[in-house]
Amino acid sequence: MAIEEHKDVESGGDLQEPFIQHAHDDDDNNNNGSSIGMVILSTLVAVCGSFSFGTCVGYSAPTQAAIRADLNLSLAQFSLFGSLVTIGAMLGAITSGHITDFIGRKGAMRISSGFCITGWIAVFFSKDSFILDLGRFFTGYGIGVISYVVPIYIAEISPKNLRGGLATTNQLLIVIGSSVSFLIGSVVNWRLLALSGLAPCICLLIGLCFIPESPRWLAKVGREKEFQLALRRLRGKDADISHEAQEILDYIESLQSLPKAKLLDLFQSKYMRSLVIGVGLMVCQQASGINGIGFYASETFVASGLSSGKVGTIAYALIQVPFTALGAILMDKTGRRPLITVSASGTFIYIASFAIGMGSVPWVIMSEIFPINIKGSAGSLVVLLTWLGAWIVSYTYNFLMDWSAPGTFFLYAVGCLLTIVFVGKLVPETKGKTLEEIQACINTEQK
Repeated sequence: MAIEEHKDVESGGDLQEPFIQHAHDDDDNNNNGSSIGMVILSTLVAVCGSFSFGTCVGYSAPTQAAIRADLNLSLAQFSLFGSLVTIGAMLGAITSGHITDFIGRKGAMRISSGFCITGWIAVFFSKDSFILDLGRFFTGYGIGVISYVVPIYIAEISPKNLRGGLATTNQLLIVIGSSVSFLIGSVVNWRLLALSGLAPCICLLIGLCFIPESPRWLAKVGREKEFQLALRRLRGKDADISHEAQEILDYIESLQSLPKAKLLDLFQSKYMRSLVIGVGLMVCQQASGINGIGFYASETFVASGLSSGKVGTIAYALIQVPFTALGAILMDKTGRRPLITVSASGTFIYIASFAIGMGSVPWVIMSEIFPINIKGSAGSLVVLLTWLGAWIVSYTYNFLMDWSAPGTFFLYAVGCLLTIVFVGKLVPETKGKTLEEIQACINTEQK
């Protein structure tokens, strides 16, 4: 099946690097002196979607016992409910590129919010497992789209000197959303927790009325006047946008001259190393068991001997936010390889260690290692496989715990050990390198 190359234009800051790096020094001054208020506002609005993502992922952890008791669900039925979010997200990931290409970044965020709102309402009113599962699937589809469009939108609106910092807010708000869901779920019942999931969706829908569409998408679809107006709103009325505007137009024109990549093209020998690295890192991330532990944290803490899962889930929530923020700070200081290696090694403090590196580094490296002409197709494949892995882990977790709790965590520890070996043998360090230098490094090692 052919996957259109439009994602290459849309997939964020990394694709902009080739032309951004050739900007003149006076453009740096212009960017630094321009108003960034609209960029910050637009980012804050977009990451309401990331927060919604986090609340959805974190919903099942504090609610497992209550939902099973109220709706008389078996362990298998609740495992299906917990994992349906990943099935919906797989479908969302597959269709997200076409949606964002057809109706724009803001349109895709609206579609996502609509699905999430519908899903949360279905969960709130559910009286049986069918409506409950349907609601979970709808929220999953919504966050599948969000997981693709929010990082793209942030990268495409940001000036180059702020892109890295603003891009990290996506992962940070996902973690905060998950933590808030854990905390609220420890004091309210599962129906009210579902209702609280509407808040970030509504904030996103309202906020989208006040922010511009991505200038790069507007340029791509030929709406040049709107492109100029959107870029002007983002850079400030006194900023000189002529050079940046021309670079965007030139870059999009150069991309359109590249051949469209098909899915099978990814398996050519010249792309194989990049594909192995991208897929391998995501497999390692899921093999650590994060989605099983995160989805069912409350019951896991009870099984470990705590009288109540609330204490454990609150600790989980409080730990992951600061360590995710720390990981974002360290990523461009220590490098990707050391950070993910230390993260995979630190299983004795699981959530803190995962948050500092394994949660975000695989996504960053994935965005850096693919050549520009296959980035869209490769990204679709990797994201799809990531959600597939998330489904497998989240669905099997409770069954594995019933089989052997120590054995389950030994399996995940092996996954972390394999991550260390994989990174040491195959993953290049990408810190401080241009995309062209990364490709040269991969191609040299491949020969």
